[in-house]
Amino acid sequence: MATFQDVLVVLDPTTESQKALDRALELAEHTACRITAFLSIYDFSYEMTTMLSGDERESMRLAVMKDREIWIDSLLSNARDKAIECTTQVVWHNRPFEAIVETVAEHGYDLVIKGTHDHDVLKSMIFTPTDWNILRKCPCPVLLVKDHAWPEHGQVLAAVNAGSEQPHHKALNANIIKQAQAVARMLHGQVHLVNAFPGTPIHVAIEIPEFNPTEYNDSMRHHHQHAVRALAEIHDIAVENCHVLEGMPEDVIPKVAKEIDAEIVIIGTIGRTGLSAAIIGNTAEHVIDQLDCDILALKPEHHTLG
Repeated sequence: MATFQDVLVVLDPTTESQKALDRALELAEHTACRITAFLSIYDFSYEMTTMLSGDERESMRLAVMKDREIWIDSLLSNARDKAIECTTQVVWHNRPFEAIVETVAEHGYDLVIKGTHDHDVLKSMIFTPTDWNILRKCPCPVLLVKDHAWPEHGQVLAAVNAGSEQPHHKALNANIIKQAQAVARMLHGQVHLVNAFPGTPIHVAIEIPEFNPTEYNDSMRHHHQHAVRALAEIHDIAVENCHVLEGMPEDVIPKVAKEIDAEIVIIGTIGRTGLSAAIIGNTAEHVIDQLDCDILALKPEHHTLG
């Protein structure tokens, strides 16, 4: 994908299948990016060794870390045979998301890739607290992947907010589309744009008798359709690949993703944290919770690392 040269791949020690690493290696074959295979570990039995000397405790900790480093090296052997630039990093930390965010901030990675947990019954992805915290707090883009290869001619869905005139929204739209086009080139696929727009506010329709909800909806639809087509023209995207629907983004985006059988959805996230996240939530998180494909979450420019 465009501009991603230093990629941090979060490994999952609980599974044999390393979907995040597989996706990163696939990306590296197209872009020659550098990969760091990352693992945050903490053995809670370490807390029970206080009767040991400091040197003995340290030896135990280093032995656990060394074992994990050997395991990671075995995962990277085929990649190194292909001359893909790979390094390993194992850290001792009892809060995985903090370890990831701190590592990104310290080393300036361009992208974090992490696998999600598939739910066999629902055939959807289960997002852990670590996933949510990474999305909210990681200062660089995050790619969450499911367990499949990117097929040739796969569809790429770029979720934009074309109706906004705010500069940071315009810049984020441009970045979302740039990344979508980069993925589409890799897959020899097509980029689709999706834009949700709000329907008539019910309280307005009730409280103001002269308010015409039909005219309001038509005006909103026209505004967003015009804005999306203008974006499509700028970026050379076919008009028939523009999807403008009334509704909430968390309903519209998954619906379109399913209709076009998207392999990846690229979306912007403001990374809201703290009390505002608990009360207001984050549109990207509501959308992601309903998607059954890869998701690339991008931050506005001022949130990214240089």
